Amino acid sequence: MTRLKLHWQILIALALAILVGLLAGPEASLFGVPLVATFDFIGQLFLNALKMLIVPLIVSSIIIGVASVGGSRNLGRLGIKTLGYYLLTTLLAVLVGLMLVNVLQPGVVEGSPSEVFGLNGESGEIAERFADKDASDVVEIFLRMIPTNVVAAASAGQMLGLIVFSLLYGFFLTRIEESYAETQYNFWNGLFQVMMKMTDLVMRFAPIGVFALVAETVSDTGLAAFGPLALFFLTVTLALATHIFITLPLLLRLLGRVNPMAHFRAMSPALLTAFSTASSSATLPLTMECVEKNAGVSNRTSSFVLPLGATVNMDGTALYECVAVLFIAQAYGVDLSLGTQLVVVLLALTTSIGVAGIPAASLVAIAIILSAVGLPLEGIGLLLAVDRLLDMMRTSVNVFGDASGAVIIARSEGEESVLASPLRRPLPA
Repeated sequence: MTRLKLHWQILIALALAILVGLLAGPEASLFGVPLVATFDFIGQLFLNALKMLIVPLIVSSIIIGVASVGGSRNLGRLGIKTLGYYLLTTLLAVLVGLMLVNVLQPGVVEGSPSEVFGLNGESGEIAERFADKDASDVVEIFLRMIPTNVVAAASAGQMLGLIVFSLLYGFFLTRIEESYAETQYNFWNGLFQVMMKMTDLVMRFAPIGVFALVAETVSDTGLAAFGPLALFFLTVTLALATHIFITLPLLLRLLGRVNPMAHFRAMSPALLTAFSTASSSATLPLTMECVEKNAGVSNRTSSFVLPLGATVNMDGTALYECVAVLFIAQAYGVDLSLGTQLVVVLLALTTSIGVAGIPAASLVAIAIILSAVGLPLEGIGLLLAVDRLLDMMRTSVNVFGDASGAVIIARSEGEESVLASPLRRPLPA
């Protein structure tokens, strides 16, 4: 009997989860146990299993990736390509969002925000929650790059500091005596191989975990909350779709000389998992597996590019932050000048680098930008009804952006086997 491929299993689980979530609603129970609680339990088990892999996977993959690159000249070349790509795609994403939010103007409505968007008494609590966030928090992003305690940073999920430590470790691993270096390299490479095997095991349960996570979200929120925010939801969705279906495929064709459809097929399990978990960090183990096994990118490239991208390359998040801040300004009747909008673009670029790859982390970044441009923090309350679903969408965009970067950089490094063949050859059936 032919077994369905993983991406089809996850897709079927997604469809069933939406149906079950709509039918069940927030109050349904089975044998006295609320279904939402059951979904939450199963979903958290799956998320915990994925998160369990993150720290050892990131550390081992970056160390062997940097050590495999070798000399400082090679490392510098790969690093410049990677950071250049990330900066380019994030800027393009933010500009797409800026254009669409100015054209569609989802926040321009008749009446007050409290009447039209349902901004209620909880807005004071929301403002208090984010009151200590301002533009000075951007500095914290750079301070987190150098952790005082790397073990504590790993425990707290501060991946930026962990990545910098791993980059330095891998770099100096190539500068010690060969006998010591070989032992170290074999250890970290062995750890990486073990983590990928564990990823294979966890991903066998992905359809069940995806079903539970999505069913819980749909049961809790339903579809009623989208009414007043429909145009904002549509604006963000269109902007994300433009980036993932037009901007990134164009870069894949022009810079990578590969067929974008082949890349979509290769990455489909990771994209669907990213959508359901809303966490690019949790999806990283599967992203690496898809990029290496399905897309054919070497471990040398993927182990350097992808862990870095999961922390600093947040195309979808930066786009969402820009659209959300301008939407809030429109809702409050504030006409932001071109100069202020450029400040929003700059802050969206900067804060997206330091946003943790976890659900709803972008709300903190949005609070920083709102404070910087003088908008009320209560405006975050306008986003809460639809933030979860949009979070799932933008995470998929983040993951696809990282994976596209791995393919483009691998091709620039002369890896001819990436995605089976260059454009001039037909794709395999």
